[in-house]
Amino acid sequence: MAVAAITKDAARSLLAAACILAARLAPAADTNAVLDSWFAAQSNIRTWSAQFTQTRALKSLTQPLVTTGRLWFAMPNRFRWELGQPPRTIALGRADEMFVIYPSLKHAEHYSLGADAPAEWRDALPLLQAGFPRGRADFTSQFQILSLTETNAAWHLVLLPRSASSRKMISSLLIDLAPVDFSLKATELIFADGSSMRNDFSNTVSNAALDDSLFQWTPPPDFKVTSPFAK
Repeated sequence: MAVAAITKDAARSLLAAACILAARLAPAADTNAVLDSWFAAQSNIRTWSAQFTQTRALKSLTQPLVTTGRLWFAMPNRFRWELGQPPRTIALGRADEMFVIYPSLKHAEHYSLGADAPAEWRDALPLLQAGFPRGRADFTSQFQILSLTETNAAWHLVLLPRSASSRKMISSLLIDLAPVDFSLKATELIFADGSSMRNDFSNTVSNAALDDSLFQWTPPPDFKVTSPFAK
């Protein structure tokens, strides 16, 4: 999976690669077999939740920023990211809109992801959902596969967004899959400026019942809500 940025900073808040020992490039036949197994495993996913550790490497900082959080995802396109404990940033979205909420500031941003939104933002949602592909055709229409390597710990998949607008922000996307059941272990975004954001997932739960309230939000009276895309 891959989740889960809608402003420049919020984008890197949603949504150090692991050392690869004795990694080998998978031949084409193996690549197809691995992808087919991954797509088959994902076809059974209806909901997914996890804790995560986010590591952000910024060119302006000598040490990476490490934060923990939680993620919930419901097919086909509802998600909730909570960054920090207690949450200092919440990203809440579905196919055509997203809220980025800052509880301590009593401020939120509302983003329409419909036809009137800038192309780079309309293309952001597939990046958040890359860890939960809906099939080969859908996946390959959105991403070019640059490489697939294997270690004892994971399959490491490196992708390039096909969307030109996405490539203005993202130079590559990395996905780590468990070697046996192809479950999502980690995602990493490499940004065009050389910075990166990695999410390592733990305590994952598949197909648990999720309350609809997780994906809904009504601004309290004391919150200020802005709409950066509004004309």
